[in-house]
Amino acid sequence: MALAVVYSRGRTGIEAPLVMVEVDVANGLPALNIVGLPEAAVKESKDRVRGAIQNSRFEFPAQRITVNLAPADLPKEGGRFDLAIALGILAASGQIPGAKLLEFECIGELSLGGELRPVNGVLPVAIQARNNQRKLILPRDNTAEAALVKGIEIIPAVHLLEVCAHLAGQKSIAAEFECSAPERPSDDLDFADVHGQYHVKRAFEIAAAGAHNLLMLGPPGTGKSMLASRLPTILPLLTEQQAQETAAIASVSDHGLDVANWLRPPYRAPHHTASAAALVGGGCHFSQ
Repeated sequence: MALAVVYSRGRTGIEAPLVMVEVDVANGLPALNIVGLPEAAVKESKDRVRGAIQNSRFEFPAQRITVNLAPADLPKEGGRFDLAIALGILAASGQIPGAKLLEFECIGELSLGGELRPVNGVLPVAIQARNNQRKLILPRDNTAEAALVKGIEIIPAVHLLEVCAHLAGQKSIAAEFECSAPERPSDDLDFADVHGQYHVKRAFEIAAAGAHNLLMLGPPGTGKSMLASRLPTILPLLTEQQAQETAAIASVSDHGLDVANWLRPPYRAPHHTASAAALVGGGCHFSQ
């Protein structure tokens, strides 16, 4: 087939909008063009994809290849579309079956050797794939984060060859489903670490039990930050929906998501000199 469509997901803040990777292979001078508002990292994927396909013992078509990332008005960034572009080229050139691709959503960055590298923002992708009743193909290093979402079938892979063999029915990859989160998160911090301060601890316990606000006043060194950092250890665990909303923020950040403690209420500690602009962020994408 000369045209192939692969489903993937972009990133807009903590959202994961659907991106349809359309690949057309036509006669003409050999070229690979990517359209659909790609940023620099996406444009550079043509070199990564070419190297991954050739080093995976597939044939890179010596034809005119056009890759369209739809919708065209949505900015595309990062290397998260590498796997989808590579599968689209292989399907459009007839090297793998393209009909089964419609059952999956694909995300992952490719190395020149064909290995799959992890990307951030996987949790929102898994949620949307579950809602659209599609299976998710992703790097194995992202499996633990995606498995936090219930009701989704995950296909973890370490190499482009594994994905192609799975789609062709030659060697299936064992699917993974949701993981069992610990009943109580483990952490080095504990509210029992606080000795003395009986009136303050009593106020914290009342606030935690009744979901009240707290305002602490005092000079530096009296234990305000230590108490505040240990307050989440006596708060009730988040519900699944609450945890997904808060974990999505950590998922798209550079710090990553702590899978073991994802049900614990987050603790934020901005510096006391931070301005309002520093707290809410800025730039072109205010939601990030």
